[in-house]
Amino acid sequence: MENRTARLTLLIDPQKKAAFEALCKEEDVTPSQKVRQFIRDYVEARLGENWRENPPKS
Repeated sequence: MENRTARLTLLIDPQKKAAFEALCKEEDVTPSQKVRQFIRDYVEARLGENWRENPPKS
């Protein structure tokens, strides 16, 4: 688990947001937890599980 946090703000249409929130509720997770999971899975798929050892430069 990460020690520091950073905020990510995004825009999404209201219907998609409501559907996403309902689906998250069915899985008993918060939308934030699910988005963090999506990001973690994406980064690991693109950079590998050991991406923290050689993080990409910003």
